[in-house]
Amino acid sequence: MIALTLAEVAAAVGGRLSGDGSATVTGAVVADSRRLAAGDLFVALPGERVDGADYLPAAAAAGAAGALATRADAALPTVVVADPVQALGRLAAEVHRRLVAGGLVTVGITGSSGKTSTKDLLGQVLAASGPTVSPEGSFNNDIGLPLTVLTADAATRFLVLEMGARGPGHIARLCAVARPRIGVVLNVGSAHLGEFGSAEVIAESKGELVEALPAEGTAVLNADDARVAGMAPRTAATVLRTGLAGDADVRAADVELDEQARARFTLLAAGEQHSVALQVVGVHQVANALSAAGAALAAGMTPAAVAAALSAAGTRSRWRMEVTRRADGVTVVNDAYNANPESMRAALAALTRLPARRRVAVLGAMGELGPGSDAEHTRLGRDVVRGGVDLLVSVGDDAIGLHTGALAERTADGTAAADTQEEVVHVPDRETARRLLAEVLAPGDVVLVKASRAYGLEQLAADVLTDVPAEPGAGA
Repeated sequence: MIALTLAEVAAAVGGRLSGDGSATVTGAVVADSRRLAAGDLFVALPGERVDGADYLPAAAAAGAAGALATRADAALPTVVVADPVQALGRLAAEVHRRLVAGGLVTVGITGSSGKTSTKDLLGQVLAASGPTVSPEGSFNNDIGLPLTVLTADAATRFLVLEMGARGPGHIARLCAVARPRIGVVLNVGSAHLGEFGSAEVIAESKGELVEALPAEGTAVLNADDARVAGMAPRTAATVLRTGLAGDADVRAADVELDEQARARFTLLAAGEQHSVALQVVGVHQVANALSAAGAALAAGMTPAAVAAALSAAGTRSRWRMEVTRRADGVTVVNDAYNANPESMRAALAALTRLPARRRVAVLGAMGELGPGSDAEHTRLGRDVVRGGVDLLVSVGDDAIGLHTGALAERTADGTAAADTQEEVVHVPDRETARRLLAEVLAPGDVVLVKASRAYGLEQLAADVLTDVPAEPGAGA
């Protein structure tokens, strides 16, 4: 972050200063007291179980320059505010305003799925052109986004922000913290459908990003998603359309997958053609790459530079199509960060393109789908079988619909019940799934592990990677 005195912080957030106002924040803005270092600003967030303000003495001992908290402590200069989360947003807004005045270009990315993967691709592409802030992981809410903004400093040329929403007005609020010059909308799908109520409301909410763009900005819209393409009239900014559609401004032609399910294509943009060979897995990454390309072009990069940088970009954030091969030849695809119907089908499509002796899908439930959740799980279970997966293991009570749908699809063609039981299995929990997989996996198998974040299947993927059978005759 740019250096600020506690007095400047207090003025930015409208807080009351307690202690030395000349104390200067020279380090980072940190919300976890365990990660504080000398010169940092500690944001003492209130929680359900603990209050961050209780850790002000610990922050002082760690060398923090000051704190943002609901109450003061003599041990540490503090800016006292009623709501530290709102104050964090106000601080980020002030810092962002100063950085934009110095030439910072901010890109906001939203969509029902693919936000983090696109953010990671774009961050690596822009880094080829200048200093870029695009952190690993998914920092896309009222806490994560301001903290991301506050990692930028005067040397930062590009700031890439992921913007999530769980209801109308959320993205508009994030844009008030850091108004992007370039806005990317990926898709409108089923994620958080239970909270939004309908796809139309999701589209209305995602479109808050393009409404926030300045007239001199650029809206990068997915031409292959009708609801996203329909957002064009909602912005005063220039519209750049990406996709496979023939009238897209930035599009992909001659898409092929290599033996590791990585896409190769020709990037067509600004009258030029350049070859791209992605390092990330899945044909769905083509759409993400095109959106990243559109944003990078809007930021001033050339098509040739964008194509080269896309071809060099890899997976950065954890649990998103992480492909790891065990010593015994079993391959684990850990895509367990989150799940919705669209991302599930994209991951399954990638699984079926990977070379394998047998393809195994270990799936947990998809959360926040609302009243249609049971039907969505059943439909996906049928699609797993239709897609050519050899073994489906559904995990947990909430995933029983996957099992039901897969069984129905397997038996619809007259498959024997005994055969079906070997190919469609339901287990109650993660540990049972681990034991089952330890028994049935063999060299050459590829295992996809995916579920909504609340179900913690990323740990199952990690367990499977460590459960390598001992070689015959090994041991004492």
